[in-house]
Amino acid sequence: MNSLNKTFLPTKNYKNRNWFIIDCKGQKLGRLATIIVALLKGKVKPNYYPSIDMGDYIILINADSIILNETSKHYIVNKPGRPGHSLKIKNVLDCLPKLTIERAVKGMLSATETKRLMKRLNIYNGQNHPHKAQVPIEIDIATFGLRTQFINNNIQLT
Repeated sequence: MNSLNKTFLPTKNYKNRNWFIIDCKGQKLGRLATIIVALLKGKVKPNYYPSIDMGDYIILINADSIILNETSKHYIVNKPGRPGHSLKIKNVLDCLPKLTIERAVKGMLSATETKRLMKRLNIYNGQNHPHKAQVPIEIDIATFGLRTQFINNNIQLT
C-alpha cells in the first residue's frame, strides 16, 4: 500500500541529541532561560514533534556573571512546615547563580517536563567544564533567535 503521508515522524528510538555550550557572561536571565527551554525541548529542530522528546544537552559556563534586574525585588520563601521552624526569606540576588538559573528554567516547564529535561542542563560558574569529549557546539546568544534552524547539525539563521 502506498502511503500519501510523507511527513517524517521521529520514533522514540530516534536519538539525535546535540551538545550546546552557552556563555552566560553579560546575558539577561529571562532571555537566556527562554532559549534554554527551547533547546531542552527541541523546538528549534525542523523535525520537532510535541509528544516525542527531541531535546538537546546544554552546558552553561560563566553562570556567576548573568545580569539580574536589581531594581525589582524578588524573594525566595522557604516554609518548612515544621513546628518551631520559622520562615526563611532570601533575596534572589544573594542566592547561588546555579539555583537562580534552574529556578527560572523550571518555571517555564511543566511538572513532567521538569523531571525529564533538567537532567540535561549542566551549569558551571567558571570557564571550565568536564564535557569537552562531547565536542559541544558553541552558541552566541546575540545572533541566536528562535527562528534558528539546525540542519545536519549546522546552525542556520533564517
